[in-house]
Amino acid sequence: MKSTVVGSFPVEQKSPSNVKDKLLSALGAYDSFKQSIEDCVTSQLDAGVDIVSDGQVRDDMVSIFTKYIPGMKIEDGNTVIVSKIKKPIQEISIDDLKYAKKVMKDYYGGKIPEGKGIKGIITGPNTIVHSSRIQSFYKNKEDAIIDLAHSLKFEVDAIAKKVEPVYIQVDEPFLSTGMVDMKTAKEAIDILHEGLEVPLAMHVCGILDNAFKDISRFNVEILDMEFAGNNVNLGVLEKNASLLAGKKVGFGCIDSSVNEVDDIEDVENLVKSAIDIVGAENLLLDPDCGLRRAPKDVAFKKLQMMNQIKDKYS
Repeated sequence: MKSTVVGSFPVEQKSPSNVKDKLLSALGAYDSFKQSIEDCVTSQLDAGVDIVSDGQVRDDMVSIFTKYIPGMKIEDGNTVIVSKIKKPIQEISIDDLKYAKKVMKDYYGGKIPEGKGIKGIITGPNTIVHSSRIQSFYKNKEDAIIDLAHSLKFEVDAIAKKVEPVYIQVDEPFLSTGMVDMKTAKEAIDILHEGLEVPLAMHVCGILDNAFKDISRFNVEILDMEFAGNNVNLGVLEKNASLLAGKKVGFGCIDSSVNEVDDIEDVENLVKSAIDIVGAENLLLDPDCGLRRAPKDVAFKKLQMMNQIKDKYS
């Protein structure tokens, strides 16, 4: 049993404090998010997380990608689709992931131990399109989703090749809403998965009683879901566990909607139930969703407690 995070972590941007950084700031070359990445990765590691993220520090989960994709633009903080979606104008998350991996290597004295590492995270094409407004070119969301999947495939392949992550996670929270055409959604994930030499995970939050059978058929090696913040999904998993044969389960056991530390007995009981259903060897423990809205000390204590339970049952 391993532990991970869904992605985002509390961000604290810091002003330049030393002479070098102040000079870089004066030249317009200071990156205020670099320290944020280092703090996020170090906090996750201090808490005992095995597979970390870069903290997704730079923007919200949609515009962090769409600002670099031709055919999409940002208006008043929202993404608008204005023409045919094409290949990104640059690699989007590579530099941050490389830096996060360097921080991790330094933390472990130059070599990341076996079984630990970093994962790349992208927001999925279904969620991005359903979070955007179509202004022109596309007559339906489904065509936009497929074009966006081809666009995001460039980022997925770059992460796999240049970062060498433990796996890549696609965030698709919209798949639980009933608003998404599942045939198109599955085709989009197939595009991202094609030729990929690292495992692909898909994170779907929300209540999954109506969507579980569909998402269990998606071409991913890891299916990540929330179980702490609702009282439905554990029963759904127990009833349909046989559908996940060959897949690992990202098991959200920490309630990310509550900005206080979870009750350890409740979390432990939830994890024990998951072990009984799918086996400890098939579990990746994580929070239900990102922890960006939590105070930094609370986010750390949530992860720390989760990893204490992981260590107890591993």
